Amino acid sequence: MPACGKIWTHARLATMAPGQTPYGAIEDGLVAEQGGRILWAGPRREAPSFSAAETIDCEGRWITPGLIDCHTHLVHGGDRAHEFELRLGGASYEEIARAGGGILSTVRATRAASEDALFASADRRLADLIAEGVTTIEIKSGYGLETDSEAKQLRVACRICRERPVRVATSFLGAHAIPPDYKDRSDDYLDLVAGPMLDAIAEQKLADAVDVFCETIAFSPAQTERLFKAARLKNLPVKIHAEQLSNLGGAALAASYGALSADHLEYLDADGAAAMAKAGVVATLLPGAYYFLREAKAPPVDLLRARGVPIAIATDCNPGTSPMTSILLAMNMGCTLFRLTPEETLAGVTRHAARALGLAHRVGTIEAGKSCDLAIWDVERPAELSYRIGANPLFSRVWRGQ
Repeated sequence: MPACGKIWTHARLATMAPGQTPYGAIEDGLVAEQGGRILWAGPRREAPSFSAAETIDCEGRWITPGLIDCHTHLVHGGDRAHEFELRLGGASYEEIARAGGGILSTVRATRAASEDALFASADRRLADLIAEGVTTIEIKSGYGLETDSEAKQLRVACRICRERPVRVATSFLGAHAIPPDYKDRSDDYLDLVAGPMLDAIAEQKLADAVDVFCETIAFSPAQTERLFKAARLKNLPVKIHAEQLSNLGGAALAASYGALSADHLEYLDADGAAAMAKAGVVATLLPGAYYFLREAKAPPVDLLRARGVPIAIATDCNPGTSPMTSILLAMNMGCTLFRLTPEETLAGVTRHAARALGLAHRVGTIEAGKSCDLAIWDVERPAELSYRIGANPLFSRVWRGQ
């Protein structure tokens, strides 16, 4: 009789494993855990006769993988409620950014904040996500735009990983904007990012990936490629904010470097989608920013489907364009704004989100060998997770078996 730590039984499993039934569903399922990993998962009638230290009767509830928010800017100082008012008065995102607002206003607040203050504010935002079943989260830097402040943000992200029951993937986003002291000298700033700044971040082992904002108001494709080459020398995978406001071909460029993901993608074209499909790059869609900025051009979901590009969904939690701390609302927006199906949105915050972080071997599906990260829901069908607005049907959250 095999021994295990815990068993969850009389459950309906949305394993999210590909190539099976919708949602990878198992109607009468069982999950066994040992040492924080899934020891066995499948139909209850096929389960071994485990000797378990604890058995939890789920009484027919649905279990999904723990949810994954694969694109956030969770650690930052201040807020930008005033800019929200300006946008409602007619100012565009680009106009606010060029006038010294936007990202740069958050840079000032983040540079001035202590690590403890940044941790405290991020912890409050994290609590909202944990309460909705999030067990893995990506956290970017990008509001320091100088070596010490970028490292400070990433240290806070690493502290969150140590002190809170959540897995954190960190992304170095020093190429988020051009700081005021480098005005009209973007190449010089990119030299700093791809040189001494990246050297320091890599030496301190603070980043799991390198990200860049490739856009007309940020960094050109040529500058982006310089950073990608520097990241490759550090053996760090790359990601990209691309095709949000225009089509600069950033997604195709990222694909040529084997990027984990290309994010936003409202202006993605067929060539970019084909390049992503060929390289296996995940398309991370961010409906919160689309909604908050009142964008009119949605990402080309039908094109992504036709090319077989995996689609992830994330909150893009940030103070300027998506001050959202609800992964369930992001799922609803993915359906209502982008016309994704409920199954696509659930895959987008589990299996595909894991792939967007390079963690598909560890999380994202309910399968033996993976981390025992689960979300147990009081719902009749998985579609309810993206159907309801402002509701949280989470019954229980499990992270590494606890």
